[in-house]
Amino acid sequence: MSKKDPAEKVVRDIRRKTRRKYSTEEKIRIVLEGLCGEESIVSLCRREGIAESPYYSWSKEFLEAGKKRLAGDTARQATSNEVRSLRAEARDLKEVLTGQMLKNRLLKKKHDRGWGRRHMR
Repeated sequence: MSKKDPAEKVVRDIRRKTRRKYSTEEKIRIVLEGLCGEESIVSLCRREGIAESPYYSWSKEFLEAGKKRLAGDTARQATSNEVRSLRAEARDLKEVLTGQMLKNRLLKKKHDRGWGRRHMR
């Protein structure tokens, strides 16, 4: 039995490392195909090369997330590109605001000193 255990471990390790990882888009596509009902879940899973349990897990997560979103329970997570874009926009707005504040301060100083006024003699 001791010879069998290392062999089984090697096989399990190989299966783990060669297991296909599905992207979010692929999972959504598979779940939507299953929800359409044009093909049975068994044949869909067989065609995609997955067991039924991951399909049902993905389907449950997909529907729960949709239900929570429609109920307004969760805030949408911003993507890194959106965050980068918003940070750049905030930086640009701060620069514009700083420029306007400096101009405003300069104009106030000029006004307080009487610059631009005609002096009465």
